[in-house]
Amino acid sequence: MTAIEISKQARADAIASIQRYFQENLSEPIGDLPANLLLNFFLEEIGPVIYNRAVADAQTRMEERVADLPGELYTDAFQYWIKADNKRKLRR
Repeated sequence: MTAIEISKQARADAIASIQRYFQENLSEPIGDLPANLLLNFFLEEIGPVIYNRAVADAQTRMEERVADLPGELYTDAFQYWIKADNKRKLRR
């Protein structure tokens, strides 16, 4: 897998968030270039861990849904006459 790519807007928002985090929590400013490099590090080093977890969670969810396909989608066959008979009984 290649490094995780994010849009220009997401990158700009992430850099601004990193800069704000540094300012509010470390009482030290961080410039655009260092924040960009830190973001690149996170995307390359930590991003795959989060991505892989998301894929595993999605796979688990899909497997649960597929395992219950009969429960989710099963339809009784040959119900026309049963329903028709029930309607006739209600009319009487």
